[in-house]
Amino acid sequence: MSWTRRLLAVLAVLAAALLAAPAAQAHEERPVTLPDGTGSVPVYRTGEPDLLVCKTDRADFERRISGFPEALKARNLTLFERCRTSGYRHLQQAVDAVDGPGKNIAILPGLYEEEPSLPAPKGECARLKAPDSKLGYQILSYEQQAQCPHNQNLVAILGKKDLQIEGTGAARTDVVIDAKYRKLNAIRSDKSDGIYFRNFTAQRTTFNSLYVLAQDGFVIDDVLTRWNDEYGFLTFASDHGLYKNCESYGNGDSGIYPGSASDINDGYGYDVPRYSIEITGCRSHHSMVGYSGTAGDSVYVHDNEFDHNMGGASMDSAFPGHPGLPQNHARFERNLIHDNNADYYRYVADGTCAKPPAERGYEDGVVCPQISMPPGTGIITAGGNWNRYEDNWIYGQNRAAFFLSAVPAFIRGENALGKQTDTSHHNRYSGNHLGKDKNGKSRPNATDVWWDGQGDGNCWQSDAGASTPRSLPSCGAERGDVSGSTDRLVGEPVKLAQLLVCADYDVRARRLPAGCDWYGARGIARIEVQAALGIAVVLLLVGGVLWWRRLRTSRLATVASVLGVIGLGLDVAGSTMGLAATYVPAVALLLTGLWWTGIGLALRPARPVFGWVTVVLGALTLLDALDKGVFMIPWIPLSPAWVRGLLGLVWVVWAVVAAARHGVRAEGADGDGGAEGSDAPEPVSAAPSTPAPAAPAPSAKPDATASEGDPS
Repeated sequence: MSWTRRLLAVLAVLAAALLAAPAAQAHEERPVTLPDGTGSVPVYRTGEPDLLVCKTDRADFERRISGFPEALKARNLTLFERCRTSGYRHLQQAVDAVDGPGKNIAILPGLYEEEPSLPAPKGECARLKAPDSKLGYQILSYEQQAQCPHNQNLVAILGKKDLQIEGTGAARTDVVIDAKYRKLNAIRSDKSDGIYFRNFTAQRTTFNSLYVLAQDGFVIDDVLTRWNDEYGFLTFASDHGLYKNCESYGNGDSGIYPGSASDINDGYGYDVPRYSIEITGCRSHHSMVGYSGTAGDSVYVHDNEFDHNMGGASMDSAFPGHPGLPQNHARFERNLIHDNNADYYRYVADGTCAKPPAERGYEDGVVCPQISMPPGTGIITAGGNWNRYEDNWIYGQNRAAFFLSAVPAFIRGENALGKQTDTSHHNRYSGNHLGKDKNGKSRPNATDVWWDGQGDGNCWQSDAGASTPRSLPSCGAERGDVSGSTDRLVGEPVKLAQLLVCADYDVRARRLPAGCDWYGARGIARIEVQAALGIAVVLLLVGGVLWWRRLRTSRLATVASVLGVIGLGLDVAGSTMGLAATYVPAVALLLTGLWWTGIGLALRPARPVFGWVTVVLGALTLLDALDKGVFMIPWIPLSPAWVRGLLGLVWVVWAVVAAARHGVRAEGADGDGGAEGSDAPEPVSAAPSTPAPAAPAPSAKPDATASEGDPS
C-alpha cells in the first residue's frame, strides 16, 4: 500500500470512529472454533421412537388430541399408554437417558415446563467462576455447562450425537416447552452433531428459545419459537445446518440468527462450492428483525417470508467475538420481504421494557428491541462482502428496501491498519422485484437504496427506484460486471454522523438517541436537519457580511449570493424531506457551488489567493452535486464532500477575517471589481525610506486666512 493510501486509510479509521460505540452487545459466547466440515445435514428418521415424554393426565391429553385426524389420534393414544408405563415426564429426563447415537425421542402433546430444571442454582453451581457478559449472564465454558446444565438452560443437550427430538402433535403448537422467563435458553444443543428438531414450540426465555452451538450437522424442521428477550432460533459456530418450515415471532433481536456460520467460502468470489447453512420455507415476523447474523457467512436464504418486523433481514460485522468476521457470502433468493415498519422503540421509551420480562406483555405484542436498528428497512448489510441479493420481492418498507454501510475492523477488535476498510465490498443487488407484491400491485418502498458510499464492487439493478445516492453503480449480466464502480475508503460524512448519533442506544438505560429518526425524531429534531440548518446559518451570516462589506457593488457577487441563499435554503428543505428528496440535495449543492464560484471570481482581482481558494471550493461543491445527482465519480478514494467540508471550515475563518479588515469595497457593477487589499504582504525595502507626509485632515470649513503656498 502506498503512503497516500495509508494516509487515506487513517482518515477512514478516524471517520469510521463515528460508528465505534454501539450501545448494546450482540450474543456473547465462550471462545469456540468452527467445525472441520466433515459432518453432514442429518436426515429425518421414521419409525417408532426409542424414548417417550408425556404427562400423566389422561383427560387433559385426550382433550388436546380430540381434533386430530383419526390415524394420528390413534397413534398418540397408543404412544400415551406406552409412555405412562415406560416414558418420562420431562424432556430433560429423556435426554439424560440417551446412551448412544441414533436415538429418537418423541414428545407427546402437552405443556412442558420442566419443573426440575427451574430452581435457581445451589451449591457449587451457584459459585461458578466465569466472565460476565455485558448483558448480565455468565459466559460459561462447556465443562461448566456440563457441570451445571440448568444454570442457564431449561433443557441441556450436551454431547449427544445423531439425536432426533420430535413432537407427535398435529401442529407444532401441540407440544410446548415453556421456560417462563426463568432461563436464558429453553433448549440448548451444544456439541451435539447431527441433531434433528421437529414439530414443537419453545418459548418465553430471557435469551433464546432454541440454541444450537458448535455443531457439524443440525436440522430445525417445523418448529415455532416466540416471546424471547433476544432470539427465537440462534445457531452459532456451526456447519451443515438446515432450517425449514419454521416460524418465529415476538423476539427482542431476531427470529432467526445463524451467527458465525462456518466460514467455508472465505477467499472465493460469487461462485462458491457450497453453503454452510440453508434456511427455507420459514416465516419470521413481529420481532425487532426477522433474520440477522453477525458473521452470517455462507448462508443460503431462500423462499422465506420476513414481515412486520422493524427490519426484514440483517447481517453485520459490528460485534467482536464472532468467528468468521468480517461477514461474507450470504445468498438471498426468492424471499418475500415486506411491511417491516414496526415501531417497538416506544416500549423502551414508556418504561415497559424496564419491567421484568414476565410483566412486559410479550404475549400481547410487546417487543423490546435490543440494539439500534433502522426501522422500515428490508435488508440491512452493516459491513459485509460478496453477498448476493437476487430475485427477492421487497415492498412496503417505509425507509429503504436495501441498506448498506461499512464497519471498520477495530469495532470487531482488529486494529491492523490494512483491515480498517475491509468491509462493504462486492455486494450484488440484482433482479429483485422492488415496490410491488407478487400480484403486481404497487407497494412502493420509501426509497429502494440507502448506501453510505463506501466500498468497491457493489452494484444494484438498473431499475432500482429512488435511492441515496441518486446514481448507483449498475450490475452487469454476469456476476462481477459493474458499470460505474467506485472504491471509496470512507462513507459520506453526513451519513456517518447520522450512524454515530443513532448508534447511541441502550435498552437497559432507556436511552433513545435524540436527533435520530430511527427513534421517532422529526423535523428540526433530526441530526441531518440540525446540521444543514447550522451550516446554512453560519454560511449566510459569514457570506452576508462578506458581501455587504466587500462585494455589494459587484453585480456578479450579488447574483451569486442570491443563488447561494436559495441553495442553502434548499439544502435545509431537502434535509427535512429525508429519503424522499433525492434530487433536492444535488440542486442545493449546484446553487451553492455557483455562489462560491461567483464570489471567488469577484474577490480574485484584489485578493487573488482568497479568491482562488473560494473558486476551488465552488468547484468542489459542483463536483459534489455531480457526484450525488448525476453519477458517482470513479477513481477517487473520498467523496468530494469530505474535501469540500474541510476546505469550507478554512474558508469560513478566512472570510470572517476578510470581512473584518478595513479596506476598499469591490468597485463597479460589471463584476470585474476587486475587493480590499491584497493577499500578498507589503514589500519590504532593503534600505530605510523617508516616510511620505501625512495627508491633511479635512476641515469642517475652509480657512480664509491661509494662502495657497503657506506651509502651515
